[in-house]
Amino acid sequence: MARSGHSALSRLVGVRSARWALAAIGVLTLGALIGWFVVGQRGNVQPDIIGLKNSPPSLAHPFGTDQFSRDVLARVLTGAAISLSIGALAVFFSTLVGTTYGIVSGYLGGRADTIMMRVLDGLMSIPRVLLLVAVLTLWRPGLLGLILILGVTGWFTVARLARAEVLSIRDADFVAAARALGASAPATIWRHLLPNVAAPVIVSATLGVGNVIALEAGLSYLGIGAQPPTPSWGSIFLDGVSYGLGAWWVLLFPGLAIVATVLAFNVLGDALRDVLDPRQVHLARPLPESTPELPRLSPSRRAAESPNV
Repeated sequence: MARSGHSALSRLVGVRSARWALAAIGVLTLGALIGWFVVGQRGNVQPDIIGLKNSPPSLAHPFGTDQFSRDVLARVLTGAAISLSIGALAVFFSTLVGTTYGIVSGYLGGRADTIMMRVLDGLMSIPRVLLLVAVLTLWRPGLLGLILILGVTGWFTVARLARAEVLSIRDADFVAAARALGASAPATIWRHLLPNVAAPVIVSATLGVGNVIALEAGLSYLGIGAQPPTPSWGSIFLDGVSYGLGAWWVLLFPGLAIVATVLAFNVLGDALRDVLDPRQVHLARPLPESTPELPRLSPSRRAAESPNV
């Protein structure tokens, strides 16, 4: 297992797009750590609410200041910690719940699987964004509550994916052998089914982090995500909307952070799919675009080389 993981990591690092995505995620993670442990509450400090209001980028404030004279760089770094934490924790929770639900449903089969899937179909029929807007409008939770709500509403697709993978290998020979040797259902799931489900679930989780960050930014932009004075990227972007081009730096830098994060996780997820999915076919070299034309023979040589009748 360790050798297989090392081989997959080596193949992943060998992909150029994956290297760029990992480097971007590393920079964003470093910025989040700086924002969490170094900057702290500096993004909420208002040194001169009149004199430094909406100041453009300068040496003292590389990302400028907002309408409350707060340093935008400090707020973007702190927002990196908030947004990445929301995305990672919400996806972890939804992946844990969805994988467990899907594996149990696929392993049990029969009527239990049918009932569990009908419940899942009913949950999936409710648009996630509409549900989030309704819940967050009626109930303004804190940061942990927001993570919980995003996780609770995001496990449906993971459950279907895990169930489909379990159904494809539930009757395989190695699973039947484990049952014949007396392995219990939890042991069979843990030792034989879960390792085969892990690869597509990891890919789905990687893609989900970027989606949740974009979703949280959209909710914060609507004013129902992370609540002030918590500086998520969406709430920082919202602060600069009312000023538009008059304070373009308040819009630009959190917007670039959101785009870069979503793009990095999507590229990494695509690379992981190519590396971890054994059904992907990788060609050593591209096929020729057209078949090379055969050399033409002169009429005299064609007559000489043709068999006599």
